[in-house]
Amino acid sequence: MIDNIPDLEQRLKDLPDKPGVYIMRDKDGRIIYIGKAVSLKNRVRQYFRSSTNHSPRIRSMIAHIADFEYILTDSEVEALVLECSLIKEYHPKYNVSLRDDKHYPYIKITVNEPYPRIMLARSTEPDGARYFGPYPNSAAVKETIETLKGLFPVRTCKRNLNSKKKERPCLDYYIGQCMAPCQKDIPAEQYADVIRQVCDFLDGRQEDIIDKLKEQMRNAIDALNFEKAAVLRDKINAILSLQEKQKVVSTELIDQDVIGVFQQDEDSMVQVFFIRGGRMIGAEHFLLEDTGHDDTASLLASFMEQFYSGINFIPSEVLLPVWPEDGQTIEKWLSDKKGLRIQLKVPIKGEKRELVEMAEENAREALERFSLKIKADKQRTQGALEQLAEILGLDQMPWRIEAFDISHIQGTDTVASMVVAEGGRPKNSDYRRFRISMPQNDDFASMAEVVDRRYSKGLSEKRQLAAKGLDIKDGKFSAFPDLILIDGGRGQLNAARQVLARLGLDYIPIIGLAKENEEIYIPDRSEPLVLPKDSPALQLLQRIRDEAHRFAISYHRSLRGKSALQSVLDNIPGIGDKRRKALMEYFGSVESIKRAGVEELASIKAMNISAAKKVYEYFHSI
Repeated sequence: MIDNIPDLEQRLKDLPDKPGVYIMRDKDGRIIYIGKAVSLKNRVRQYFRSSTNHSPRIRSMIAHIADFEYILTDSEVEALVLECSLIKEYHPKYNVSLRDDKHYPYIKITVNEPYPRIMLARSTEPDGARYFGPYPNSAAVKETIETLKGLFPVRTCKRNLNSKKKERPCLDYYIGQCMAPCQKDIPAEQYADVIRQVCDFLDGRQEDIIDKLKEQMRNAIDALNFEKAAVLRDKINAILSLQEKQKVVSTELIDQDVIGVFQQDEDSMVQVFFIRGGRMIGAEHFLLEDTGHDDTASLLASFMEQFYSGINFIPSEVLLPVWPEDGQTIEKWLSDKKGLRIQLKVPIKGEKRELVEMAEENAREALERFSLKIKADKQRTQGALEQLAEILGLDQMPWRIEAFDISHIQGTDTVASMVVAEGGRPKNSDYRRFRISMPQNDDFASMAEVVDRRYSKGLSEKRQLAAKGLDIKDGKFSAFPDLILIDGGRGQLNAARQVLARLGLDYIPIIGLAKENEEIYIPDRSEPLVLPKDSPALQLLQRIRDEAHRFAISYHRSLRGKSALQSVLDNIPGIGDKRRKALMEYFGSVESIKRAGVEELASIKAMNISAAKKVYEYFHSI
C-alpha cells in the first residue's frame, strides 16, 4: 500500500464504477502514466494493493506515484481514444513508448476527378479518391508508381484540366507514359478504362492483367508487329519483377495486417506485415524498450492503440499471436474508425497461423539484431569512455566532453565552434559557435578567446542561477564538462590551459588532439601520446574532433556566403536590405539573379522597373 497520498483510502472508495481514463503523477506533478479502464474503481485500486503480478516497469511506476486523477467517459471506446490522445500529448515515462510515429505513405488514385492521376499521399482523406497501402516507405510507393507509369499511360502531373484550353503535353506523353488528357482529345471513357486496370493491379488482380498482355503480345507477333510485342513483353517482365518483391503469402485475396511479438530480457520487438490482396507489400518492426517482462496481451493492446491511432488505412482483418487486453474494445474502435467491421483474429492452425509465426520469427531476428547493435554501440561509446578514463588517469568516465575548433581562410572571418558529446553521443542542443573579435590570424589567441568567453559565461550563469535558487542545468552555458578537447597541438592546448587557470577551472581535465599524426597532447607530459588506430578511445576523440571541425567550417562558409552576397548586391545603387532579401528569396542565388531579365526582376514585389534596370545593367556591364 502506498501511504504518501493524503486520504488515499477515501479517494479509492470514491472512485466511480464507470469507464474513463486515469492519470498518475509523481511528486513534482509530472504525468508518469496514463491508462484506461472499463471500471475506474476496479482498475485504479489494483495499483495500490500489494501484488506480485505487476511487471518491473509497472512496479517502478507505482513506487513513484504521488497523486492521481481521472476523467470519466461515456464508453470504453471513448476512453481508449482519449487515452491515445493523452499519451501522444504527454509521452508519460512508464507507458509503452511507440517511438516510430511516422505517417505511412499510400498510392492515391484521384477517381473523384474527370481524368484521374496517380500520386503518393502521406495520409488518406475523405475526398472520394481511392487509396492503396499503407506502404512501409516512400521508396516502395515511388517504385510502384514508376512501374505503373510504364504499364499504364496515366497522368501524374498537377495540371488543372477543368479549363477548356488545350495545353502542350509534357515529356511523359512523348515517351508513352501519359495519354495527355491535357490536349482535350482523349474520351473520358477510354481514360477511365485504363484507370480501372490500374486499380485492378493495385487490388492484387495482376494475373488477369498478365494474361491480357500475353494475349496482346501473341496477337502482335502473329501480325509481325515485333516492336509492339517487345513493348508488351517488357510490361509483363515489369509486373513479374514487382511480384517477386511483393511475395504471395495468402490465398485469400483480402487486406490483412499480421502482428508478431517477441520478448526477451528487457525489451520487446513487434513485427507487422502489410498484406494487401494476398500479397505482402511491406513490413515494419518496432522496438518497445523496457517491456520485456510485460504481459504480452497488455503489451499488444498498448501497441495496437498507438499504432492504429496514427494509421489512416485499416485492413479488414488483423491476425494476432494472442488476444489483446480489452480486445473487444479495440475491435469496436477500429471498426468505428474505418466505418466497416474489422476483425481481430488469433489463428490456431493453418495458413493464418503460419503467417503469425512468420511475423514472430521476424520479430525475434529483429530483436537479436538490435541486441548485437547495442553491444557494438556500447563498445563504441561506453567502452571507449572507460578506456579514455584509464589512459588519461581520470577518476571517472568523461561523460560530458566539450570540443573546440577554430576556422578561417587566410585570417578572415575567424570563427570558433564548441560541440558537446554526452555518453559518447552528440548533444546538438548544446552546440555553440562564436565569431572571433581579433582581426589578425592567431590560432592560439583565438583559442584562448573562445575558451574564455565560453567558461566566463558559464561561471556568470552559475552565479545567477544560484542566486535565484535554480538548478544549474537551466542555463545555456552553466553545465561544465568532464573533459575538454582542443583541436590542435601543444600551442593551442597551453593557450586554453592558461585561461582555465585564470578562471579557477584548471581542475577540469583538458587535452589536445593534433590532426597531422593524431597525437594526443596531455598537460605536464613532455611527449604526445600516440594510440593505435583501432583504439576505441582514439576513434571516439576523432569523431568528436571532426564534428567540431565540421561545425566550425559550416559556420564559416555561411558567413563568407553572406559577406559575398552583401558585397555584390550592396554595390548596386537603390538596392537596400529589403530588395536584396526579396531578390535572394525569389531567385535563390546571385547566379540566378544575373541570368534574369528586366521584366522578371521588376515582377518581384519589392522591386520596380527602375531598380530592375539597375540590377540588370550592373551585372551585364561587368
